[in-house]
Amino acid sequence: MKKITIIIITLALALALTSNLALAGDSTYHSFGVGPVFGFQGPVAPNLTAEQSAQIQVLRDSFFKESEPLRKELLAKQGELRTLELTSEPDTAAIKAMLNEISDLRAKLEEEVNNYRMDVRRVLSSASKLHKVIPGEIFQVDPDLDRVQMYE
Repeated sequence: MKKITIIIITLALALALTSNLALAGDSTYHSFGVGPVFGFQGPVAPNLTAEQSAQIQVLRDSFFKESEPLRKELLAKQGELRTLELTSEPDTAAIKAMLNEISDLRAKLEEEVNNYRMDVRRVLSSASKLHKVIPGEIFQVDPDLDRVQMYE
């Protein structure tokens, strides 16, 4: 009886492990960092020349290098804010000051992002402008195809 119970438990465990692997989804489009964005496949700017692509890559690399200290400082401040909020008796003045610092850092980072976007737009020709993708929108109108395209 013990042997049958052990065999059944082993088979159930093996079935659970293999079914978990078989049913696992593709996480390619569930990125929270730099990489593919969920719901938008394909090139963001079609019809790029090799020179434009190289210029955009240089701009992207320099943007990430320049914004890295801001991003690290923002993450550090957010961590400090969490520790301030989780103390037994939180200091509201310190929390408000930290929130103001975080807000200033976000504004600086947003300014860097906008500068990067403008630099990329200067590189692109009128024929290869960025597709406008609105976050949260399910349907987008593709002007080249004159039809509604669904982004999943």
